Amino acid sequence: MLDRTGLLDTDLLIAHGTGIVERDLPLLARTGGRTAVATAPRGYLKFAWPTTTPVRALRAAGVPVGLATDGAASNNSLDVWEAMALTSLVQKSVEGDPRWLTSRQALHHATLQSARAVGLGDRVGSLAPGRRADLVLVDLTGPHTQPVHDLAATLVHSARAADVRTTVVDGRVLMRDRELLTLDVPAIVRELTDRLPALTARHHGRRIQEYDT
Repeated sequence: MLDRTGLLDTDLLIAHGTGIVERDLPLLARTGGRTAVATAPRGYLKFAWPTTTPVRALRAAGVPVGLATDGAASNNSLDVWEAMALTSLVQKSVEGDPRWLTSRQALHHATLQSARAVGLGDRVGSLAPGRRADLVLVDLTGPHTQPVHDLAATLVHSARAADVRTTVVDGRVLMRDRELLTLDVPAIVRELTDRLPALTARHHGRRIQEYDT
């Protein structure tokens, strides 16, 4: 249907792609636009979906696969670092192959593949001249990351989002030594607390989406 309606000739980001089957791959491989897929494995596990994003087949077809978290209702942590580790583990299980998706491949999906998926592959996703200075500094001194015998494996399977100490986006430091420099977290939490009753209200009689979790 996406092909018949011409959407595959546009810049298209397919959410999840858990319904992609083998006969879809030739269509996705020869699209006229920038077609990519975003995978959010935590939600698939939470809701016991029988399928997941066919990352291996999509890579073979040349379709970028970026990492995502989906919404808070299906991913309580909204932790993209966790999505990197889960993508690697789920893909190993689905494919029945411990050599796939390797730690370096998982990092590739978290960086370059994710950048390409949203059309920013020529600006972010790698540290190179002319690219935006987007980077994180990760503290690997904790006991849970020792010993660091394989840096990629440590980053994907041992480190956590909480190990990120400093974040730089386009050369601007947004967090330094775990201190957010551009957001007032207590004020945001207070605002959320004030808004929460309206967000969760059911007395209005209108239908709201429910997730049986």
